[in-house]
Amino acid sequence: MILPVLTIKIITNFFILAIQNITTMGRAFEFRKARKMKRWSAMAKTFTRIGKDIVMAVKEGGPDPENNSRLRAVIQNAKAANMPKDNIERAIKKASDKDTSNFKEVLFEGYAPHGIAVLVETATDNNNRSVANIRSFFNKGNGSLGTSGSVEFMFDRSCNFRINPDGLDPEEIELEFIDFGVNEVFIDNDGMLLYAEFESFGNVQKELENRNFEILSSGFDRIPKITKTLNKEEEEEVLQLIERIEEDDDVQNVYHTLNYQN
Repeated sequence: MILPVLTIKIITNFFILAIQNITTMGRAFEFRKARKMKRWSAMAKTFTRIGKDIVMAVKEGGPDPENNSRLRAVIQNAKAANMPKDNIERAIKKASDKDTSNFKEVLFEGYAPHGIAVLVETATDNNNRSVANIRSFFNKGNGSLGTSGSVEFMFDRSCNFRINPDGLDPEEIELEFIDFGVNEVFIDNDGMLLYAEFESFGNVQKELENRNFEILSSGFDRIPKITKTLNKEEEEEVLQLIERIEEDDDVQNVYHTLNYQN
């Protein structure tokens, strides 16, 4: 039986649409899969960093959070990152059981391409490995690893606390905490942020705890005193180097003087 031309066209178009739909669904699946894998990778990296923070905190002040303010802060950050309670407890126990004498924090300084200063905070039990890796990243990314003190002076150190804002007025909190070292308070979608000088971390933490404020997370920042704007091509080159450095297991934080144009 010979089918009419119109019928053949309809059948052909049906199969073409079906194939297109399958292709589109396949792309959508791959996109969602890639996005999920990226999210899982970021989560795994976050947990690794927090685990090392726990090791350093236990090494410094022991495994009891009640008597170790740094460990209390790390546990708060772990909870904010949705790190399972069992993972937190295992990390504390592991840090308590193992010899952490070789584990230390090391700061690397250098320049990315186009004169962008970069600070790299690491936590490592093998300094030779970390030095080799960080130097390799800089060299392959058209940057250069500097000496101690070469760029650290370009950044101001500060600490920050994110607290539950319910029932709190940011202006009142800023006035009440100014004597404890807080110099800026504002609210965003994730809570109320308090910024203070690096040296004021302990005082601010103690006062927040004394007032029974819910601390959601806390941490330290290195704020560049001066930033530099690049064109898109130059910016991408710098960001690629920073991303490679951040992916290293020993790296905790990376700071830079790039004025990133989103």
